[in-house]
Amino acid sequence: MKALPPLTRKLATAASALGLAASGLLFASAPASAATSCYASSCTGLDPSTTVCQNDARTVRTADWGVELRYSPTCRAAWARKTSGGSLDTEIRVRNSAGDTHGVYYGGWGTVYTAMVNDKDIVAWACETRAYDTLQTHCTGTY
Repeated sequence: MKALPPLTRKLATAASALGLAASGLLFASAPASAATSCYASSCTGLDPSTTVCQNDARTVRTADWGVELRYSPTCRAAWARKTSGGSLDTEIRVRNSAGDTHGVYYGGWGTVYTAMVNDKDIVAWACETRAYDTLQTHCTGTY
C-alpha cells in the first residue's frame, strides 16, 4: 500500500477535524438556541414550546371538558392546553387577573396550546368555548 504524501495527509486530517468540529457545534447548539428564557411578564405572548418553561411545566387545573391550565414554576407563567375531545369549533383561552389573554382555535383533534400569560403574584385560568350550540364555556379554577 502506497503512503500519501505528507501535505495530502495533513490536509485530509485537518479537513476531517474541521468537519467533526462543525457537526458537533451544529448539533450541540441546536437545542440550546431553540429554548429561550423568560420570567413572569416577559413570558406574556410567548410560545411555551420555544422556551425553557415547558421543561418544568405541570397541569395545575383541569376543567370538566378537559381544557388544562399549565404552569411553569421556573418562569412563573401559565397557558392553556387541550389534548382531546371537543367539537370542531372550539376556542381555548388563557386569562390572568391582570387582563392578559391569549386564545387558539381547536379543531377537535390533536393537541393545541395558547401563548403564555404572566402568573407571578396574580392568578390565571383556562377556558374552553364551544361555538356549535350556544357558546357554552367551561373554565378551570384559578391558580
